[in-house]
This record gives sequence, structure tokens and C-alpha cells, in this order.
Amino acid sequence: MGKIYIIDVTNRDGVQTARLGLSKLEKTMINLYLNEMGVFQSEFGFPTTRHETHYLRANLKLAQMGTLEPIRLAGWIRAMAEDVEITFKLVPEIKHLNLSTSTSTQMIEGKYLGKKGKRDIIKMMVEAVDAAKSYGCESIGVNAEDGSRTDLPYLLEFSLAAKEHGATRIRYCDTLGYDNPFSIYETAKALAEKVKLPIELHCHGDLGMAVANSIAGAKGVIDGGQDAYINTTINGIGERAGNADLVAVLLALIKSKGFSDKYKLGIPVDMSKSWKIAKYASYAFKVPIPINQPGVGDNAFAHASGIHADGVLKDPANYELYGFEELGRGEPELVETGRQICSGQYGGISGFRHIMNKIAGQMTISFRDDEEAQKVLELVRYANVAAQKPLVEDELLFIAKYPDVAKELMTMTPLDYLDE
Repeated sequence: MGKIYIIDVTNRDGVQTARLGLSKLEKTMINLYLNEMGVFQSEFGFPTTRHETHYLRANLKLAQMGTLEPIRLAGWIRAMAEDVEITFKLVPEIKHLNLSTSTSTQMIEGKYLGKKGKRDIIKMMVEAVDAAKSYGCESIGVNAEDGSRTDLPYLLEFSLAAKEHGATRIRYCDTLGYDNPFSIYETAKALAEKVKLPIELHCHGDLGMAVANSIAGAKGVIDGGQDAYINTTINGIGERAGNADLVAVLLALIKSKGFSDKYKLGIPVDMSKSWKIAKYASYAFKVPIPINQPGVGDNAFAHASGIHADGVLKDPANYELYGFEELGRGEPELVETGRQICSGQYGGISGFRHIMNKIAGQMTISFRDDEEAQKVLELVRYANVAAQKPLVEDELLFIAKYPDVAKELMTMTPLDYLDE
């Protein structure tokens, strides 16, 4: 029986969301939190996008140092040999890639306008897989964009060609949220049975079914005899109506009626990190968590009705499927109403020392001398420029602990390639 693994795509699909974005430090913190939680893989960025280069290489250094492990860090590129070439020129250390191309008739005709057909798409994809293999990629996921609107015979032909050339997974993309739990189950099961490779489920919420489709798809894959990989984003942030929410997916896998008796996670996940990662993503993206968000919304454990309040006070299990403590909730949140000293792009050494000393009440922070403190302060200033808001404690601690990595994260060299 296959297992279920989580591949979070917040740092790829989430940051593609219109009107939203993350600084490179914020993307790094999300990778760290995902690693703490036990997520199998983070799709951490775009290797062919030059402003990502320093960030990607810095995170791979953190992986080599043991700070970002065992989580895998995978890049997303188009399924084109030239993109593979650029990837390994800019980020030679990368070991995991997802190669993406459109497979539906609608997108092939609508994007290429007669310049490419279905045979061309497969040819282009296998050339990219061959190129990735030649560079020593350890895992290669091949993405069928708009898979839910792709006819099954062509989807199978595409997937089998990817397998023949060395792909390790097929990503079935419900790019427009077109599937329902019944249709995705059948397609996912057929792919698993006929292609005989692990299948990823990448679901969007245009019809409000991203989480349900992810669970049903995973069931289909496992019933078809393969491991299932579910794509998520934190708080469901993603293009248009968003992606399958990380916490909601995990709750459904673990807590829904009888599911986990048969369909199990391949890696234990620490659900007590749920509150922390959801709150951080909300702050970083500047998007409030919906009041009714499963597990982490303000009303997830709030009871007003007399019958409900009476029942939950007698026994929480009367009206709660799981305890708030399981998700890392329950501690009071303190709001400063008096004097506040914040980190900022124009902050000075005195205020910075005050902030760090305040954090040091919980853990030891010390600088060898004023020069080291000034160096970290300068990095904090740059981080504030990128984030345009005060840094949270974990971000300050990260910069203080890994100043050289933080410097690389915040390094930008725009247009230098024009001089090559």
C-alpha cells in the first residue's frame, strides 16, 4: 500500500498570486517552518529567474549545513531543455526539479496558436527530462499543466514518455479547479495503475474543492498501487481562488472519517507547528487568516450557541473533532500598548540592541563586539527594506545566527547578465 507525502508549493505557486509576494528572507523562513513541521518537499523557487539565484543557492547551503534537512528543495521550470541549461548554469547545486508544460488541447491550441501540437509537447518534455538527467538530477517531476482538461489517452502517452526518459513522478495538475472528488479519483487511479509511477496531485480552488480533490486524488493513486504526493500552500494562498491549504489537507488526512486507517502519511508531520506557520504566512503575505479557516481561523474553536457552549464545556469532543492544543494553539497573544521599539530600515544600534536583548529573555543572543552587532544591524535594515514591515523574532534570530547566509539572501545583482 502506498503512502502520502506533502509537497508544499507556497514559495512557487503562492508567490505567483496576484498582488502578493514574499521577500527572500520570508521565503527562507517558510522553508525552515515547513522543515520543522515534517513536510517532505518545498518547491522553493524558480531557478531560471535571476533574482532568485542568490536565494536558491543560500537555501541549498542551509541544506548542506544541515539546517534545512531532511526537507527536499525543488525548483520549478518549464519543460524545455534550454530552461534546464539555464538552471544548472545559475544554480549548479540543485538536485530536484519539476518540469512543467501544458497538456490540454485548450492550452496547446490556445497558447501556441498552431505552432506546436501534441507530439511537439512530448518531444520538448522528454528533451528536458534527458537534459535534467544528464546534469545528475536526483528527482524529476514532470507536470501536466491543465491535466484535468486533458484527454486521458494523451495524458497516459505523455506520462509514459516521461517515465521512459527517467522522470520519477508525474504531477497531475487541476490547474483551473475543474475536477471534482469523483473525477479526480478515477483519473488518478488510472494514471497510477497504467504509468506505474508516483503521482502528484496539484489542485486549485476555483470551485471550492481543492482540499477534497487532493484527498480523493491521493486515495485514487494509492488504490492504483503508487505513492501519492499532495501539493499544498500555507493558508491556501495561490493563484485566483488559491490552492489546497496545508493545514486543512493534513487535518483531512489525519482526522476525517476512517481515512487514516488505510491511507497513511509516509513521514510523520508535527501538527503542533500549524498555528505558527499559518500566522507567519499571514503576516508575511499581509493576508489575514479567514475567520472560518479550518484549524487556524479565529472561530475554529469559538462557541457562542448555548447548546454548543454547554456541550463543549462538558466534553470538548461533543463539538470539536480535534483539540486546539494539537495545532499549537492556546497560548495568549500579547499586544504591546505602551512604548515600542521596532526593527526598521532606518534603525540604529541602540534600538537594535534593545530588541535583541528583549528576545534574549527567551534565549541567549550575544555579539562578540560592536562591529559584529553593527554588521547584523545592517543586514536587518536590508531585510526591512525587502519586507517593508518589522521583522519577527525568528527572522532576527536567523539573521544573527546566519549573517553570511542572510547577506546572500538579500543580494541582488540586476542586469549583470547584460555585461556577460
